[in-house]
Amino acid sequence: MNEILTDFIENVKVNVPGFVAVSVTDIGSGEAYESFTARSDFDPNLASAYNLEVVKAKLKAIEALGLDEDIDDITITLSTQVHIIDIAPSGAYFVYLAVDSAQANLGITKALLNKYKMKLNDAL
Repeated sequence: MNEILTDFIENVKVNVPGFVAVSVTDIGSGEAYESFTARSDFDPNLASAYNLEVVKAKLKAIEALGLDEDIDDITITLSTQVHIIDIAPSGAYFVYLAVDSAQANLGITKALLNKYKMKLNDAL
């Protein structure tokens, strides 16, 4: 599993334009399996811990509304960054990805994220 996580992180950081940070986090425990940041002032593990609360809140909202839906991803657009919280099909973990909005193309970013997480989905 470590090799698959390492390959995933490497592919994302090298190939996603505007890459800032990435982490893969267990939804049950909140523990990050693996993370990497291109900026020393950006802690992807801390960001993932807070974003887990975003995921939990959205799951509660879906339940309260009586919707028979799953979350695919949550995209948060900030003034200089885009943060993507991509939930695994199994619901066991999420990928958190932050990119610089001036350098990133959201369509390309999501397409590359989906491409690189295929092996991850099989392993976790």
